[in-house]
Amino acid sequence: MPRRKRPYLHTLLTGALLMSGAAACTAANSGTPLPVAISVDAAADRHPISPLIYGINFGTPAVLQDLRVPVNRSGGNSASAYNWRIDARNAGKDWYFESVAVNPADINEQFGERFVALTQAAGATPIVTIPMLGRVAKLGPARETLASFSIAKYGPQPNRDVNGHADAGNGVAAGGKPIDGNDANDASTPDDPQNEQARVADLVKRFGGASGGGVRYYALDNEPSLWHINHRDVHPTGAHASEVASKVIAYSRAVKSADPHAQIVAPEEWGWPGYFYSGFDQQYAADHGLDHTPDRAGETQGMPYVPWLLAQWKAAGHPVDVFSLHFYPQGGEYAESGGADSQAVALMRNRSTRDLWDPNYKDPTWINSVVALIPLMRRWVDTYYYPGTLIGITEYNWGGGTLMNGATAQADVLGIFGREGLDIATRWGTLDPSMPVYKAFKLYRNYDGNGAAFGATSVAASANDPDTVSAFAALRERDHALTLVVINKQLDRPADAAVALGHFAPSGVAETWQLADNRLLRLPNARYRDGTLRASLPAQSVTLFVLRGAEAHQE
Repeated sequence: MPRRKRPYLHTLLTGALLMSGAAACTAANSGTPLPVAISVDAAADRHPISPLIYGINFGTPAVLQDLRVPVNRSGGNSASAYNWRIDARNAGKDWYFESVAVNPADINEQFGERFVALTQAAGATPIVTIPMLGRVAKLGPARETLASFSIAKYGPQPNRDVNGHADAGNGVAAGGKPIDGNDANDASTPDDPQNEQARVADLVKRFGGASGGGVRYYALDNEPSLWHINHRDVHPTGAHASEVASKVIAYSRAVKSADPHAQIVAPEEWGWPGYFYSGFDQQYAADHGLDHTPDRAGETQGMPYVPWLLAQWKAAGHPVDVFSLHFYPQGGEYAESGGADSQAVALMRNRSTRDLWDPNYKDPTWINSVVALIPLMRRWVDTYYYPGTLIGITEYNWGGGTLMNGATAQADVLGIFGREGLDIATRWGTLDPSMPVYKAFKLYRNYDGNGAAFGATSVAASANDPDTVSAFAALRERDHALTLVVINKQLDRPADAAVALGHFAPSGVAETWQLADNRLLRLPNARYRDGTLRASLPAQSVTLFVLRGAEAHQE
């Protein structure tokens, strides 16, 4: 059963947040190439690029190996209620609040030892999610599926699982009112830090500790400020800030008691409101608005939710090693269907990657604010926790997975992660070799099929309008090559790029690889001279240049 990701969760704050449509934008329809000036300085803004930014969620061994994926996360709503003792999960709101036995053949249902073994066999590092919800799945005597909102027990419901467990309803009574007072024991059993400590101890016994090749990263649950929506069968009241703060401390101590070198990843919050308001306040705001929210007024003494969590954790010692959030653009860019979308959405996708970095970009959707997420995360840990703490975006997806527009956005996102100094990132959603976004990953990680990759030391690269054409550059240590990714995001217009190269060989040959029309191909080498590389870039394309200089590349 799929775990459905819901990007438009602003509906839970109806009337509380400003709603606005994405501004319409008209693409250039001219076939005349757009002249673009790009500047690269191989001596400026040098810093390491973390290899962990190229991670994914639930990657198959084949995908992990082909894309040389460094980190593979097992997360999502089912992870919040995974019972490691019986290998069962509860899907929550994603699928009729059913507790089901894990299907060993489906990578998307792996949360335990099987996930670790498959990930490590493919050369990647696993991120295992530890539930903090307080209850986990249980099964019937013969491992049969159980329903939290049984139709036989709670009466007719407007929607039920017609293709699976027919007794499982959607938890809504006649008239549209949610069913209250269901028995949590119907499909779940209590869980606590001691049980999860035993789980980590079991993983250590099988795979070794974090310092000896075992599981290194443990994420503490998944989007806890949405428990009252995604897991309302067992947690109908929104989580208070104090509950999440104390649970992270308790479960971190449990994990580290079993493996002192384990790295804790938290709080795994879902999106913009989940950064500033607790689950209790989000639930309250759905009915009363954001004025005078109880947790903000009482528990956090006026502080935003996530910064307050960081301050509480610092006061408790050092329970969190990686500060992690989730982010999905909210202008229609991400849609699970993966089909074609409108020109307006495509243009929004081109520019909304600015939400990751640009302090001058005000998100035009209901967010209605400057996001600049990576600098914001860095500022929060430096101010409220320990400066230099690793920061991660463990769920994101810019949509358009089957479209070249999605590939140009994904390539842009990966470039931004490296340039802005993010430490860990794992993309949410299916990846397979037929998809343009898959090839965007491959261009950075294994463009020639033999392990050749984008460089590991970021250097300065800029274009005059990153909404149309963006550029990212990095030096590669093994051969001292300068790798340059240039992305033409324009929907139907080519670009003529003039790349000014500073502090690098003024002339030479650039090996050229290009993703266009969902094909990743090697093109003829491009020569550059007098410190300038000139190239024609098709509409909706990603081009990688590998520059070694004349003295390093003799034909």
